[in-house]
Amino acid sequence: MPLIFIVSGPGGVGKGTIVRDLVQRDPVLWLSRSWTTRAQRPGEPDDAYSFTSRQAFEERIESGGFLEWTEFLGNYYGTPTPEPVPGRNTVLEIEVDGARQVKALHPEAVLIFVLPPSRDEQARRLRGRGDPDDKVDQRVRKAEEEEPIGRALADHVVVNDDLERTISEMLQIIERHRRRAGQAAG
Repeated sequence: MPLIFIVSGPGGVGKGTIVRDLVQRDPVLWLSRSWTTRAQRPGEPDDAYSFTSRQAFEERIESGGFLEWTEFLGNYYGTPTPEPVPGRNTVLEIEVDGARQVKALHPEAVLIFVLPPSRDEQARRLRGRGDPDDKVDQRVRKAEEEEPIGRALADHVVVNDDLERTISEMLQIIERHRRRAGQAAG
């Protein structure tokens, strides 16, 4: 049976970079691409999300087409109900509220909660990716609310203070869960 790995954490912890590297390094991982109604940031890869209209998103909500979804800072974010790829494990890169929803539906899913080394570093990363100051402040405040919830839900907590070490630690976590599930190494 395919495993589901949830990579969650507040904005600015590096989830997108981490997940991109995990999928590149582990051919058994398949990323279910999230949808959003927010505008694409300058320099953000086209495949960071499936960027869509509010109307298309709401139509998909009505048809039951999301595994999880939430509204955050005036935009929708959601994970389409994935079609499992044979022989692959699914990776979801989602916010804390989405992780809570997925864990409620799939308690066997493995939640890896990622934290920044500090709130100052989180704010620096958010600014570095082009977030305006008001959004940075909102995301940092939201992170303070989300952290205790994410820690309580998490199967594993990882601090992203060094990207290479973080990736290595997460690949080890994934491999341990595969062994427990009787899956061969990727």
